[in-house]
Amino acid sequence: MRLRPNGKKGSSILLPYGNSQIPVPWNGRIPPTVLEYRSAASAAPDALIREALRQPVRGKRLDELAVGRKRAVILISDGTRLCPSHLFLPALLESLNRGGISDDRIRIVVALGMHRQHTTDELKQLVGDSVYGRVEVANHSPYPEHCVHVGTTRNGTPIEINRDVVEADLRIATGGIEPHRLVGVSGGVKALVPGVASRRCIETNHALSQRYKARLGDPDNPIHRDLEEAHSAVPIHFLFNVIANHRRELLDAFAGELAATHRRGLAAARARFFIPADKKFDVVVASTGGHPKDASLYQAIKTLQNASAFAKSGGSIMLLARCEEHFGSGIFQHWVETGQDRRAIAAKLRQQFVLGAHKVTHIDDIVTHQTVHLYSDMPEPIVELAGLIPVRNLEETLNRLSRSASCEAAFMPYGALTFPLSES
Repeated sequence: MRLRPNGKKGSSILLPYGNSQIPVPWNGRIPPTVLEYRSAASAAPDALIREALRQPVRGKRLDELAVGRKRAVILISDGTRLCPSHLFLPALLESLNRGGISDDRIRIVVALGMHRQHTTDELKQLVGDSVYGRVEVANHSPYPEHCVHVGTTRNGTPIEINRDVVEADLRIATGGIEPHRLVGVSGGVKALVPGVASRRCIETNHALSQRYKARLGDPDNPIHRDLEEAHSAVPIHFLFNVIANHRRELLDAFAGELAATHRRGLAAARARFFIPADKKFDVVVASTGGHPKDASLYQAIKTLQNASAFAKSGGSIMLLARCEEHFGSGIFQHWVETGQDRRAIAAKLRQQFVLGAHKVTHIDDIVTHQTVHLYSDMPEPIVELAGLIPVRNLEETLNRLSRSASCEAAFMPYGALTFPLSES
């Protein structure tokens, strides 16, 4: 947890943008404050992985669980996440082999949820060339014909899970643990739902956010409990969760039974990703931390929500996000580009939840109270349609925002992982 003054007036701060960095000048009279999470690793990645597998938080080791099983499935995060699956997958395969499950009886499924399918090259990058050559790696499909209905939760969510996942007799979930605005926290059961669930299942669960609000970093809410009910129908037998930084470097690793392991990891994640948000700033300049968190506006909105928590009401936010994939969701794009009025669209979506389009309400919640400027690769007209102000010249815009002698600013280099403590 860091909240520190930058110390110099009229200097530039390098902020991540895509796969590179750009210098962002600040000429205000008051030096800006830099808001950062704790990104230092506790040990070398190999040591963290070996120790987590050798000493589970609770339950048997993975090689012990593998004895007598016929088929194993490993759920991994997709490319929009920072989880470095390629680092720990070889160790997971080694444990399964040691327990008697050969490579031809192991399948890796990318827990896409409703995100786009990955190309062959992207799959290789996710798992590593050696793993890709050893076992089958497949994208999840949320279409009903590829999922199996196994029950219904008390909130009415149809539990429809990827057929290969349901039919495996050893299910391993992996992923990264971070605070999450919709369900409280990522990792754990989220690899199952929404990761490998049907569209109907995902949309019904996410629609609960219209009735219930989760607190950042807290899984004790009806939306997350709905996920846990899905897990009771299709249980995860072994969890391998990690904490990673904005460079996909592994910081911590936890393994074992799902509930206990996830709770242990959550405590470590809270200590890393939350910083005090008691002080509010006139201007907040935020980068997502670069790729993949700024690959699309859909993903970059998460940083915008974090930045908003540090900005004054009536203040300004400068969001730096390359957005080379533009909206990152066809449904999100359709609602923005075909709707006649953003506020009317947002009001409609608050009455009827539409997965993907719900991001319009997230934007509306912020721009109602703060002015948002977007520096990106997106065409200016569609930025404006989304309710944001496109930035042509970064320095000129920031100079205008910093004209007041009393203007106080904060820079967030890794906004996707820097969460406000006051909202937790």
